[in-house]
Amino acid sequence: MSNMAPDIHGNGAAEKTPSMENMDVADDGDDGDVKMKKRVTLMNGVAIIVGTIIGSGIFVSPVGVLVNCGSVGLSVIVWAVCGVVTIIGALCFAELGTCIPKSGGDYIYVLEAFGDAFEGCAGRCSGAGAQKFCRHIGRLMAFLCLWINLLIIRPTTQAIVALTFANYIVKPFFPTCDGPDAAIRLLAVLCLVTLTFINCASVRAATRVQDIFTVAKVLALVLIIICGFVQIGKGEAEYLKPDKAFEGTISDVGRIAVGFYSGLFAYGGWNYLNFVTEELQNPYVNLPRAIIIGLSLVTVVYVLTNVAYFTVLSPAQMLVAPAVAVTFGDQLLGVMSWIIPVSVALSCFGGVNGSLFTSGRLFFVGAREGHLPDVMAMIHTRSLSPVPALIFTCTLSVIMLVSDDIFVLINYVSYIWYLWFGIATVGMIMLRFRRPDLPRPYKVPFALPVIFLLVCIFLVVFSFVQIPYECLFGTIIMLSGIPFYMVGVYWENKPKWLTNFLESITKYCQLSLSIIPMR
Repeated sequence: MSNMAPDIHGNGAAEKTPSMENMDVADDGDDGDVKMKKRVTLMNGVAIIVGTIIGSGIFVSPVGVLVNCGSVGLSVIVWAVCGVVTIIGALCFAELGTCIPKSGGDYIYVLEAFGDAFEGCAGRCSGAGAQKFCRHIGRLMAFLCLWINLLIIRPTTQAIVALTFANYIVKPFFPTCDGPDAAIRLLAVLCLVTLTFINCASVRAATRVQDIFTVAKVLALVLIIICGFVQIGKGEAEYLKPDKAFEGTISDVGRIAVGFYSGLFAYGGWNYLNFVTEELQNPYVNLPRAIIIGLSLVTVVYVLTNVAYFTVLSPAQMLVAPAVAVTFGDQLLGVMSWIIPVSVALSCFGGVNGSLFTSGRLFFVGAREGHLPDVMAMIHTRSLSPVPALIFTCTLSVIMLVSDDIFVLINYVSYIWYLWFGIATVGMIMLRFRRPDLPRPYKVPFALPVIFLLVCIFLVVFSFVQIPYECLFGTIIMLSGIPFYMVGVYWENKPKWLTNFLESITKYCQLSLSIIPMR
């Protein structure tokens, strides 16, 4: 899986083909450089963060916090605290993203921090094999982060959100029952394929789609919030009154911890902008800004949306509602209640787009670092999009739609998000000491990574205590990447027939997809 990809003309320097004559080149590179352009603006960055965090959960089932807190007041406080903790973690990643200005998110941060961290260990080993293995430990860690994202996290997440989109887009046609399962799955496939085509055709079109659908979902939530404030103004917010707000509060610390756990996962996607750092305009300024703006907006919207729900629905009604926002809309919006299921569908559509956009960059970077086949590290000659990586992640997501077990799979690996966030944060702390002279255009107080690391440790340990078997299966799935690493990366002297075969596939893909290595 070496990152030295063959040129379609069979020589070291690529000749200019007619299709290359008019293609885009990097804004900030030398003439003739072929690389992804810095087309992601501050607004696009905010849209990626907001659009990927706000999916269907806040509309459909924001009850994981409530059921474990017991009262309206405590659940609102937990939502706010989860937002603050997420902002702390995102600010830590802002420092990592500005001192390691590469796309790839936590994968590339683990690789940069731990890739050579075991060189000293290699020097103390006597055998050549042991020395080689020690040098690969850090790279293997990064590969496992990439592997679990490639195999489970990204494709299952995208498939689940696409299914939710399909369910709610047909909801107006089947108001009293579920839509046909086959039709829903086909619509989910259509969603994935359409968005993959847009992402392959134009980076700008993909970011515009993200902007439009992010604005749409935020406006839908603003409508819910306004309706809630109208209810408060009319004096009908019974469950928000001081004597009722904390009624039924659960005092069990373990239950509250579960609610905190649920709340933090509702903010999932806060790190997605770090997967496209190389395409972000002025990342040293815009990455921290986008994170602060985006996560502040999400936190405020999440808290106020939950407050709005409680102006109409009792805690008991929220816990049994199949879709909280839909029930809310039915009671307040009357004939316009169709707006809510359509808004859920639009929210999911934008969420799938943001996930596909960032997944393509993650797998592209993995191939560029030699951890995936060379063809995945190539970009289209005109759109400069990582077309092979996008097609790959779309294909995996479509395959997941065939299975009825995708919800089970995502439960197996839910704790792994914070496992790698924690490892990346350890890497950040290590870099403060190992490479103190590394430029840090944005630097957070040392207390913040320590706080966030403690939160990550709590979430990982708590997951193993609460769902040990699921976590064990998730760990086995992640470690299944080790033999693939040994064959694809660790094994360097591959037979000539195998390398020739792989090169022939790469050349065929270059010719058929009109892709070339980035340089």
